[in-house]
Amino acid sequence: MKLSNFHMGKDKGLACATATVHFEESDRPPKNIFIETEATFADALAASPHAFAVGCLIPALYFAERRLAIDEAICPVLKEGLETVMAIMKHWSAGALRPLSIEAPLLKTPLYGEMPRQAAIFLSGGMDSLAALKCMMDTYDRSHPAYPRDALLIHGFDIGGVISRGAKYHVFERAKAAMAKVAADAGLTMIPIYTNIRHLCDDRDLWLNYFFGAVLAATAHALAPRINLAWLASSYEMPHLPPCGSHPILDPAYGSADLAIRHRDINLSRMDKLKIVSGWDTAFQNIRVCLANVPDKLNCGRCEKCVRTMMGLEALGLLNKTRAFDDDTVDPAWLDAFSITIRGREPFYVELIDPLKKCGRTDLAKKIEEKLMQRIEYEN
Repeated sequence: MKLSNFHMGKDKGLACATATVHFEESDRPPKNIFIETEATFADALAASPHAFAVGCLIPALYFAERRLAIDEAICPVLKEGLETVMAIMKHWSAGALRPLSIEAPLLKTPLYGEMPRQAAIFLSGGMDSLAALKCMMDTYDRSHPAYPRDALLIHGFDIGGVISRGAKYHVFERAKAAMAKVAADAGLTMIPIYTNIRHLCDDRDLWLNYFFGAVLAATAHALAPRINLAWLASSYEMPHLPPCGSHPILDPAYGSADLAIRHRDINLSRMDKLKIVSGWDTAFQNIRVCLANVPDKLNCGRCEKCVRTMMGLEALGLLNKTRAFDDDTVDPAWLDAFSITIRGREPFYVELIDPLKKCGRTDLAKKIEEKLMQRIEYEN
């Protein structure tokens, strides 16, 4: 794979950083990939080879490219980090994702030196990112250099990332409006980002298990003229960490001398995060956990993430206190629509059992136990 033609421009009123991807081990046509933001933030965006190297590495491994050749110089810290990423990927994939050669000139000094910049946090509206931001609000003085000044929301991630589902810009606008309220309450500037990097490989398992943290890191690198630290919220608690596209040993390896990337809050369980977010009303009323991206509401209330979150809130006696979901109670039958054991999610459900029993929802607790037992019986 070769990356070339790094370029800044405009696209339909958006500031646009682009590069061209050339596949060398297959007959896939060249593809232009982009990272865009609103014109207001044009000075914050750069067509950084760091951004596109990070964004393209995992697809290059997936398509068995022998090298990642980059026309412009990259930071040696990043090059070493990407070599670490490849070692992790080889181990996690049992050798299926084989390391390649990174061919690029190396920078002698950081790109941005002592230029004043600031911290940012990725804010999707899910329980992980909302809890991460609330923890920082409670711990950091707002004058601290690590306290985020910007909130980053990505189109081309859960919204617009799957080609067959369409761009769904109207869903993104709704998410942006909800997160703008949260960001404003925390004193942050909301920066929407648009990218098609995920479209390089529209494979769901690759995305979830290996790829999505790289796309977050890539967009952060594109904003390195403005930010020097990007906070990523944890997906899992420390005792239950599976291989995952965002991971505490993976995310920092995507950093450079110009940009640090920090993965936070692996000490918190999902129920811990629910309690934290419920104590911040602006966030609590604008929770956005749903991946269904239905046209008329922030959360569909029936997908796995919605139902799991709603059960947690019901166990805490809080489901009827938020406008984020239409229903004030959960029907056990809703769990029949999906598996609760995919991608290491069993611990999320196990921690719900006792709280549900204590609040009188033994029917939900029993349903979880039955579905977990079905998995055990199937494996035996």
